[in-house]
Amino acid sequence: MTSIRRILVIGLGNPGAQYRDTYHSAGHNVLNGLQKLISSEQPAFASERHGKKATLASIGPKYSLIHSPAIMNVSGPWVAKTYREHLADMGLQPGELGVVLVHDDLEEDLGMVKLRQWARSHRGHNGVKSVNTSLQVTPDLTAKWGRISVGIGRPSERDHSTVADFVLSKMSRHTKEVLEEKGGRGALSALLELEVKNRKLEGS
Repeated sequence: MTSIRRILVIGLGNPGAQYRDTYHSAGHNVLNGLQKLISSEQPAFASERHGKKATLASIGPKYSLIHSPAIMNVSGPWVAKTYREHLADMGLQPGELGVVLVHDDLEEDLGMVKLRQWARSHRGHNGVKSVNTSLQVTPDLTAKWGRISVGIGRPSERDHSTVADFVLSKMSRHTKEVLEEKGGRGALSALLELEVKNRKLEGS
């Protein structure tokens, strides 16, 4: 079985100043915190082009951290294009590239991180649904893939319009700090756990 040589970590969110630092873009905040924790060799985020779009990326020796610049609900085509581009640019086979999706989670408390198998339910998250549809992940590849969800809490009212307004509302400075610090630590632990699981599968 081919060993993973690089891990592509994509944080889902929405583009543009209007949606920057909104709850639905929590994946971006978590990646910011994760970059600071990985190692001194992981560069700061810089503007680059990936998947034919300008975005923020941190390409280190092992981890490629990239903010999705696509609209959340239709982010799948961009993620698929970036995945294929990454394989070609890095000279990797599909089995050598692990992919991890970082996204917000309405069902968990603020900053709570969960490692989820790729094949598990998207639980109504349209960004995850779009990515899953575009990538068409097959059962034999799911061991190489994973999702990291980070809690953003949920308004007391559960109707669609209230939830939609909440996820697109601006976060406070404290909330951003929690997502970067607590979310970043949780994401790093989840990444390491995922790597251990993959090594065990590769050795079996």
